[in-house]
Amino acid sequence: MSHRVTVTLDDDSFERLKYWAAKREVSINEYLGEAIAAAIRRENNDYDLPELEIQRLNQLIDVITVLSSNVKSLEDVTVSGFDSLLELTRGDNYLLEAEDGEV
Repeated sequence: MSHRVTVTLDDDSFERLKYWAAKREVSINEYLGEAIAAAIRRENNDYDLPELEIQRLNQLIDVITVLSSNVKSLEDVTVSGFDSLLELTRGDNYLLEAEDGEV
């Protein structure tokens, strides 16, 4: 079942519509139908990503993974450093010599 729709376009848009319909070797009606279907798919986020976008997305994922690893390493170093300081302030440490009361 088809429905008739009236569209108002400026001269420039109409010329571009004719150009692209002719380039695809379809009628203006068929081209508009395909264009509307593509716009609806895009609105629903149902479209294929071009290869360059996929490569860029993979690159960003790799960068975030490395950044996460670096933050984890920094966290480990910081916690280890504070643990060492706490051990030092508790008293018993092999670095401290036993005092015999004389300075």
